Amino acid sequence: MTTPQHPPFPPHGPRRGPNAEEGDGRAAGHAPVGAHGASYGHGAGEGHGADGGHNAGGGHGHSHAHSHGPAAPVSRHLRKVIAAILIPFAAAVLVGLAVLWPGGAPPHERTGVGFDRQTQQATVTKVVQLSCQSVNASGGTPTGDTSTAEGSSAVRQATGDCKRATIRVDTGEGKGRTFDEIVQPDQSRQLHEGQKVVVAYEPSAPKDLQYSVTDINRRLPLALLAGVFALAVVAVGRLRGLMALVSLAISFLLLNFFILPSILQGSNPLVVAVIGSSAIMLIALYLCHGLSARTSVAVLGTLISLLLIGVLGSLFIGWAALTGNTDDNTGLIHGLYPSIDMSGLLLAGVIIGSLGVLDDVTVTQTSAVWELHEADPTMGWRGLYRAGIRIGRDHIASVVNTLVLAYAGAALPLLLLFSIAQSGVGTVANSELVAEEIVRTLVGSIGLVASVPVTTALAALVVSADRPANRPVRAVGAAPGADAAAPARGRRGRRRKR
Repeated sequence: MTTPQHPPFPPHGPRRGPNAEEGDGRAAGHAPVGAHGASYGHGAGEGHGADGGHNAGGGHGHSHAHSHGPAAPVSRHLRKVIAAILIPFAAAVLVGLAVLWPGGAPPHERTGVGFDRQTQQATVTKVVQLSCQSVNASGGTPTGDTSTAEGSSAVRQATGDCKRATIRVDTGEGKGRTFDEIVQPDQSRQLHEGQKVVVAYEPSAPKDLQYSVTDINRRLPLALLAGVFALAVVAVGRLRGLMALVSLAISFLLLNFFILPSILQGSNPLVVAVIGSSAIMLIALYLCHGLSARTSVAVLGTLISLLLIGVLGSLFIGWAALTGNTDDNTGLIHGLYPSIDMSGLLLAGVIIGSLGVLDDVTVTQTSAVWELHEADPTMGWRGLYRAGIRIGRDHIASVVNTLVLAYAGAALPLLLLFSIAQSGVGTVANSELVAEEIVRTLVGSIGLVASVPVTTALAALVVSADRPANRPVRAVGAAPGADAAAPARGRRGRRRKR
């Protein structure tokens, strides 16, 4: 029997399997194919001949190259240019944090109004049902118009069944003390035995009136929901999800220990918001996406968009004469700290509120351009920009809709009040309370829309300015100065850090 003879090393075409290298600098091309053999030269390696010895890359052997360490997709010169912009910016942010860092919120005498009250934790120990007429001071049954909300409520309070809840204080100086709370039948917050509640404490009031229930204790369900959220993020995002949670925690720390106390200390809210937002942006982006040229481009796009939002917000808040003092909470802040610029506080809120969505848009656009370049390294910056902007248009449509619906959802009770009053669209929009939300939404949306072309253009310019895949790579065993015949493009393989 004769055995068919096969060439020991048949010629190979370009590798396209999952282990093939990408055309981004690691696989620059094939060296010329010798007799019955192929030489793959994409780094330093050794050729192993058929006889077990080492071959220089020709003859009957393969020359395998192994790249050691990732190569950046942009040149050292471009990395220096990016660093020359971002390092001074980061240094300025650090200086601003050091100069404006507060020693804590300034103390003040509690007013006992709204959130400015001492609170303690308590538990409902007993609930007894009884007639409302026996506990209300009104006496007789009202005979007024029951078609109105006030008249209907008065009838229910006079003829309905109320509850007497006994509350035990669990924290503070009065721990263990009990008091009674009457719950009316039309009250939105009904109490039941064993329920955890929050009580307000006013030491200057008469002893039997020092405590009153202000809210339900929701710490357990909120903590459980936060735990489920954290598990979901880590389970899907793995290490990157964990880094996102760490950056989220750092953002809350900066908000609570720098931005809010600095504003209360009398610092300019706009300056504080710019410095705090910049610090959050740098930490979140680099922590989640790594220290790379791609992340740096996203940082630059976010920074330019934030500057645009700041300029437009300052212009239109001043032009529309928005004071930022539109409800009880802002009125209480202004009363306690008259030195705070409330319109500046409104502008600071616009900047901080836009930052989270801006990060999403700029990172997505930068990643899209980088991936387009890897798919086709021959594409110039104009082609990359056109392809990236097509992706960005879809992103713009969804993000703007998200912002508008988010603000509409938050202001839904207010919109219902205007609907009940049958106010016209012009009247509703002209009120300061709604005009604030309109300016906030539109200024933030303009910044988001602008971030797409700005970030796409920056990414296209940076990623196309230098092409490591075009650099000729010498095959192993070739004479010094000898280059590969043709650079390989579009190969697939393991991704390197970019």
